Amino acid sequence: MAENVTIARPYAEAAFELARSTGALASWQAALARLAAAAVDPAMRECMHDPRLTPATLADLFLGVAGELTPEQCNFLSILVDNRRLDVLPEISALFEELKNAQEDTREARVISAFPLTEAQLAKLVGELERKFGYKIKPTVEVDPELIGGVRIALGDQVIDASVRGKLNAMAVSLKN
Repeated sequence: MAENVTIARPYAEAAFELARSTGALASWQAALARLAAAAVDPAMRECMHDPRLTPATLADLFLGVAGELTPEQCNFLSILVDNRRLDVLPEISALFEELKNAQEDTREARVISAFPLTEAQLAKLVGELERKFGYKIKPTVEVDPELIGGVRIALGDQVIDASVRGKLNAMAVSLKN
């Protein structure tokens, strides 16, 4: 929802600036991911919209499920609770990750493979992608046996299809023409 992203952006930027200034980007990213996971849980969503719960009680609920948080992260959560912005925690987390990736010159890549990749295969693939594109790659690996063999890589708006299924489809198209 565009409105949620618009609401979340200033919070994500504020959290990012605080995390960057204290050198705690990884800690903040992990904390925001845990808070976002809690915010999408159906039971927690019910609590978030329960008018009988005070802001302090709601903050305590989140603190109970979010694990260890720094004092700054606890304050950030309190601000979200006070401003009734817990619903946008998933968007805050996603925007924070985008800002962190841009800061670190890192891009997300979705690697879909016909078979599970070993650590060595994944490291080699990521190394080749990083050399080709000139920035760090953070892969997410999925297995799809329908590819028959090879991999398909989605990197932003670019797709590299090195799968057997993709090559067969390309051959079929060229034979029809």
